[in-house]
Formats: sequence, C-alpha cells, structure tokens
Amino acid sequence: MTHGMRTETHAPHFGSGGDWRDTAVRYALLPLRIFLGVTFIYAGLDKLTDSAFMKDAGSGSVGDMMRAVRDSSAIPALVDLSLKSPVGFGYAIAIGELAVGIGTLLGLLARLAALGGALISLSLWLTVSWASDPYYYGNDLAYLMAWIPLVLAGAPLLSVDAALRSRRRQRAGGYR
Repeated sequence: MTHGMRTETHAPHFGSGGDWRDTAVRYALLPLRIFLGVTFIYAGLDKLTDSAFMKDAGSGSVGDMMRAVRDSSAIPALVDLSLKSPVGFGYAIAIGELAVGIGTLLGLLARLAALGGALISLSLWLTVSWASDPYYYGNDLAYLMAWIPLVLAGAPLLSVDAALRSRRRQRAGGYR
C-alpha cells in the first residue's frame, strides 16, 4: 500500500497564512470568552445594585437564600461560612464576579480570571444549585465546565495578555 502526502485543495482565506478553518480554530474560544465575561459582569453588577440582595434577611436577600439552601447543599459548612456574614459574602461574590468578568472580557490575566470564574461556579454548584433535580437544571455546573477551556487556553487573541506577550517578544528580539 502506498501512502502519499495530503495536499490541501482549498484556498487560503482571511489573509492570515491559513485557511478559514485555521481562522475558526484560532477564534474558537472568543465567543465563550465574550459570553462568560459579559454574563459575570452583569451578574456582579446585578447583585451590587439590588438593594434586596445585599441584606442579611428579607425577601430576595443573600442571607435568606443561603439559609434556604443550607440543608440541601453538598457542603453545608460552606453555607455556614457564608452565613457568618451574609452581606460580606454577597459583596465578595459580586466583586469576584465583576473582576472575573472584566478580566475575561479584556483577556487580562485571563487564565487566573477563568480559574476565579470556575471556583465561583464550583462553590455555587456545591451550595446553591446542588439540589437541582435532574442535575442539569442547575446552571452552575454548566458554567464550571465552560470555564475549563479558558483556564487551559487563556486568551491567546484579542486580549491584553496577547498584547503584553507580543511586546515581550519584540523586546527580546523575537525569540520566545
């Protein structure tokens, strides 16, 4: 049996030295980055601007929400920790979501931002949405899985990280 080299039959596209498939691969994580970044910025701002949420008790408060999920969570000790200062926990989650969203959207410390998003999603899955039945009704698990590709790949294109990496390469004479 004879093996030959494969030759491509399609023409390059988008002027980047590769075809449209190469371009699609390079930009594949960008929609995920935009979605997660915008969603986490929105979630953080929504919490910070909701006067009912940032209270120890009352309808829609973070305190009442955490008390309601305490007995059905996978790790009740995490909920107990949040209940020591529900308002402080609410601010921590909101500011964390805002920081993660901004970092992800801008591609600034993108892997660290994605890790933060994954940890927020993991903690919310183990506490707030753990009792969802069936499990796929709880969106925090899906968010956790969505963060993993960004933890692994970072933000290689259209990001502050990529610009800084390019600048370092130029200063080092192109060897990196």
